Amino acid sequence: MKKLSAVQRKQQKVVLDIADKLEEQARTEIPGMVQCWFSMEYHLFPSSLLLRFQFENEQALTAAKPNLLKWQKSLSAAMMKKGVVLKQMRNHLVFTLEGPED
Repeated sequence: MKKLSAVQRKQQKVVLDIADKLEEQARTEIPGMVQCWFSMEYHLFPSSLLLRFQFENEQALTAAKPNLLKWQKSLSAAMMKKGVVLKQMRNHLVFTLEGPED
């Protein structure tokens, strides 16, 4: 794997901090939420950022769907506080059953 530049490490730290905070909050507020994970291409950051909230089963995922917009707004607000603007907040957080290895 290619070594990350100083800017890329800073981007990664910002995303990790926010993902950890959102994951902690979501685990307490959303039943059946397993973990939060993300992917991004550093040269296309922030447009390539995609956070995923993984759920344990279809019922938990279906029950959580009405709250998706709330979590998308939370991600956008948290990124804005760190100086990162997500132009299309709905494109950066999804609910899924898939894990990082899938």
